[in-house]
Amino acid sequence: MDAEARTVDALEKRTMTAIRVCLGVVIAGLVISGLTAFPLREELTLGSEVLHAVDAASWVPGLAAWVDSVADALVVTGEQYPFLAYGTDWLAFAHLLIAVAFIGPLRDPVRNIWVTQWGLIACAGIVPLALIAGTVRGLPLGWQLIDISFGVVAAIPLTVVLVLTRRLEKTAPAGPRDPAVRMHPPD
Repeated sequence: MDAEARTVDALEKRTMTAIRVCLGVVIAGLVISGLTAFPLREELTLGSEVLHAVDAASWVPGLAAWVDSVADALVVTGEQYPFLAYGTDWLAFAHLLIAVAFIGPLRDPVRNIWVTQWGLIACAGIVPLALIAGTVRGLPLGWQLIDISFGVVAAIPLTVVLVLTRRLEKTAPAGPRDPAVRMHPPD
């Protein structure tokens, strides 16, 4: 292997490492979001207790009041209508399932570039969803901005992945990467 080929190979390996790190961040965020969506009632109750223990109500009264309100609503709803938590169980499952979708680009980013593009579309979709649904449901703007931040934060590594994948695409040999996958059968 000549020096130029070794340089290209080393560059491709560094690019793949960067892509995998960025996708690992996205996958980890989705898994954490999914796993933490299951015990919402317990988390919000704990959050309320922590805010009161550090006297947060004196320096961020709106936040403390909102967390108290949500925690109380989850407790009452859980006692009277426990089946409603099934909706957040599906939310949690969806986060975990979306994380699995990113295994494709983790393995072969060029072939699965559409998953990265889909992820960026989903990140952009968070903004109108949070603003419209949040307003309709009476959520404070600050809470909506926190929800929007998840889409913005995830879009950063996904944008890096998209740019690096496009670079890999330019250096990849022409044609399907897997000879078993063909657009048209041979004549």
